[in-house]
Parts: sequence; structure tokens; C-alpha cells
Amino acid sequence: MTKFGAAGGADRAPTRAARIGALTAALLAACVAFQLNASMLGPVLVTMSRELGTDEATIGLSQTLFFTFAALFSLFLPRLSDIIGRRRVLTGMLVVMLVGSVVAALAVNVGMLFAGRIIAGVSGPVIPICLLMLRSEIADPRRYGAALGLLTAVNGGIAGVDAIAGGALATSFGFRSVFWVMAVVTAAAIVFIAVWGVESRPSSSVRMDWWGVLALVLSVGTLLVAINEAGKLAGANWELVGMGLVVSVISFGVFLVLEQKVTEPLVPTQFLRRREAWALLLTTLLTLTGVFSVVNGLVVSIAQNHDAGFGMNADLASVLFLAPYALIGWLVGPFAGRLAPVFGYRLVLRIGLVGSIIAIVLMALVGVHSLPVLVVMTVLVGITYAGIANIMLNGLGIVLSPAEHPGILPGLNAGAFNLGAGLSFAALPALQVALAPNSDGSTSTAGYSGGILLGAAFTALALAVSFFIPKPASAEASVLSRTPGHSVRNLQVRRTR
Repeated sequence: MTKFGAAGGADRAPTRAARIGALTAALLAACVAFQLNASMLGPVLVTMSRELGTDEATIGLSQTLFFTFAALFSLFLPRLSDIIGRRRVLTGMLVVMLVGSVVAALAVNVGMLFAGRIIAGVSGPVIPICLLMLRSEIADPRRYGAALGLLTAVNGGIAGVDAIAGGALATSFGFRSVFWVMAVVTAAAIVFIAVWGVESRPSSSVRMDWWGVLALVLSVGTLLVAINEAGKLAGANWELVGMGLVVSVISFGVFLVLEQKVTEPLVPTQFLRRREAWALLLTTLLTLTGVFSVVNGLVVSIAQNHDAGFGMNADLASVLFLAPYALIGWLVGPFAGRLAPVFGYRLVLRIGLVGSIIAIVLMALVGVHSLPVLVVMTVLVGITYAGIANIMLNGLGIVLSPAEHPGILPGLNAGAFNLGAGLSFAALPALQVALAPNSDGSTSTAGYSGGILLGAAFTALALAVSFFIPKPASAEASVLSRTPGHSVRNLQVRRTR
């Protein structure tokens, strides 16, 4: 009997490992499909504007619509997945994203393109829901951390290949080919999830708070509209900005009142007062405000600027800056995720933030004058932010989420990511433009230095707030010491090695 039991255990272990490996591969495919929608179109905007007979600013609005709707659906779909099933919601999002890609591929005018991108925006919380699915299946914190790092690293770009491939496809076959590639990858992800996905419904007996969803979506949506409009700077409609801010504040007040009255609220107000919520959300918001438009906006801009920068074309700038930034984040992410349960999510996060601050300051003071330094510092931000801080912020949203409603914090955290990105593109370029002109009207490096230093200041604030984030004890080394084969002594030996 002993031999049979041992053999049975040995047989079951590889089977479970294979099942988790297949699940991870399926979820990775889903994350890749979403990321293609998010980042593959960057170099394609010029081709899209030409083939649809419009200007780049109008085509750029299609990206704004995608990210805005992605942010809004991220607020509540993770919680809905707790209630009706994560695999069901994830599959539904991928099907809708497939429809959006097909509509955009068949677009004959700008309106049809906008419709396709809005439809695809429903897929916003793909990565948080994938992480929740993994969390319910992988008990070992170290293995979960490695898988988390692998999936979340996709969020910084698919090793830089996505943007380069998008430009190449658009140049050779037109912009529609890019959407057809997205559709094919999404269809494959749907099949993988159907075959290897595992269903989980931790809140199956709970009713969805749709009134709370409506108020929160209205609040965040109008705030995003105000931020996007403010980002137009001199061309902004400031009345629209003010109106958006007023409606956002009023809607959030209504949301708080509703959440205190309903028996099963979307977000219990007492949870918002806990450090697990406000400290993490504020850290995420400040981090994205400080980092996002530094690389994706100001660095790419100075690389192409003929007066104050290095006069590159867009393709070369992408190869030198965006591709290495994404590639290094892809490579470092799984290692950061594996280290987090051993050394602590908060410590690894702070290492990433400190490294990002140092790199951004050196960009501002030295990199704006030296191309090699700018390239090296961009790679360093790829390591410290894309490969470390971004992974930890996503991971903390999962491991700090309360067991009774695990989808709430990842959804709110996804909203903080999107709000921070919008604020980054509104605040940092605004200072760059304000400080840019020389006395003769040419562009100066002072504007770029000022905008990048403002990013460093926001990131430093994020570092300060991160000290208020509580320890996710259930996901760190203390758990390893209580599991079979993981003694405290063994853990200490591993650390010394």
C-alpha cells in the first residue's frame, strides 16, 4: 500500500505540474493577445491615417478610446469574474476582442475603426484576471511569483517585437494586416483557454453591485476625459476639463454613498480606508505618472527632435529605445517575480523604484546631451520599472486583495495604472513644452530635462508612499517556512547563496 501510495503521489505530481504549465501557457497567450492590441499599433498610426484619408491626431484618438474603455472595464470585470467565473469572463473578453480586431481590420472609415477599438477595449482586465486564475491554482508562493513575473512582463511589450512587427506589417501589407494578426493570435488564445483553462468562482453566491459599477465607471470615465483633454495643452478645451472634473467628483461621492447602503457593495468603503487599498493605489498612480511618458513620450521625442535632440527617424528611435526597454523588461520580469516571495514584494518594489529614480535623473542631467547615456538609462528603466516595479505593483494588487472579494483590488489597481499613464502624458510634456523655447524660437534641452525631472519627482513620491503598503504575509517567505520541504533554515541557506 505504501509503494502504491507513493507511486500514486509521484504520478499525480507531474500531472498537476503539467496542468499548471498548460494553464500558464494558455494565460500567457491571452496576455500576448491583449498586449498586441495595446502596443502593436504605435508605429502604424501614420499608415492608418494615410489609408483612411485622415490625420494622425484623429487616428491617435482610436488609441485613446481603446485605453479609456480598457480602464473602465478593468474597474469591474475582475469582480464580476469572482461571481460568474473567471474562465467564463476571460473567454468572453477574448471573444469580444476578436470581434473588435475583425471590425478594425474591415474598417473603411474612421468611425468603423473607432468602433472596433472601443469593442476591443472590453479586454482591459485580461492580465489581472489571468493572475487571479493562476493565484487560485498555484499554492507555492515562489512558483506563483515566477509565473506572475512571466505574465506581467508582457505588459511592458512583447520583447519589443510587437512594435517592430507592427511597423513592418503595415509597410508591406497595410494597416489591416496588423489587425488580422491580432485576430489570429486572439483566436488561438480562445482555443487554449477553452482547452486548458480552469474555472474558479470564489464569490459565486454574491450579487453584482451594478449601481456601484455605474457610478464608479462614470467617475473614472469623466476623470480620464478631463485628463486626456488637458494633455492637449494649448489646444485643450478647459471648460470640458473643468466639467469632467466636477462630474467625476460628484459621481465618486454618489458611489461612496451607494456603497454604504447596499448589502453586497462593489467596493466596501471600509476596504478603501485600509492601507492595502489606498497605499497601493496611490503608489501605482504616482509610479505610472512618473515613469510612463518618460520613455514612451519624452525620450522618443528628443531622439527624433532635430533642434534639441538627435534627429532620428521614428523607426530607428523605436529600435534603439522602445525595443530594448521592452526586451529587458520581458527578461527580468520572471526573475523579479521569483525573488519577491523570498525577499518581500515591498523590498523588491522599492529596489525597482530607486533604480528608476536614479536612471531618470541621469537621463535628465546627462542623457539629453549624450545618446549613449540616454540609451543605457532607457535600458536601466526597462530593468527597474518594466522588469521590477511594474511586476511588483501588479503582483501586490493580487496578493493584497481580500479573500472574500479577490477581484476588487486588481480592478482598482488597473484603473490606477491607466489614470497614472494619462496623468503622465498630461503633466510631463506640459512642463517640457513650457520650458522648451530658446530665445531664438528653437527647441532647447531644458524642456526635456525639466519634464524628465518632474517624472523623477513623481517616482520619488511613489517610493515614499510605498512604505505604507502592508506586508502580504500570505504570499511571502513566512509561508515557505511552514510548507513541507521549506524550513526556515533552508530558506536562510538559500538567501546566503
